[in-house]
Amino acid sequence: QLQASGGGLVQTGGSLRLSCAADTQIFSNYHMGWFRQSAGKNREVVAVITWSGGGITYYTDSVKGRFTISRDTAKNTVHLQMNDLKPEDTAVYYCAADLAFYTRPDLYSSWYKSDFWGQGTQVTVSS
Repeated sequence: QLQASGGGLVQTGGSLRLSCAADTQIFSNYHMGWFRQSAGKNREVVAVITWSGGGITYYTDSVKGRFTISRDTAKNTVHLQMNDLKPEDTAVYYCAADLAFYTRPDLYSSWYKSDFWGQGTQVTVSS
């Protein structure tokens, strides 16, 4: 239902674009987002975009100004453009979909119960 792609190895300051292809029903009715989990840390929300309202976005503080989430309605795909990558961005990135949209990162723990999670894609940023 959600298929993530686009991870890889990049040097500090480099860029990557992640993509998450979704079934039409999910893409048209659910907010979609990206989470990440690095070794020894809890999964955290990175960016979320609403399915309506012109695509309202949420970004966690550490990626603001560097990452951009967007929707490609022609391809039922959500992209995460990641620029100026840092070693601390190294993690497994997951896409997910849910009905709830928040402006506080701690509230996105509710998404862990969602039925819609893609497989992870590894992003490694070398120093």
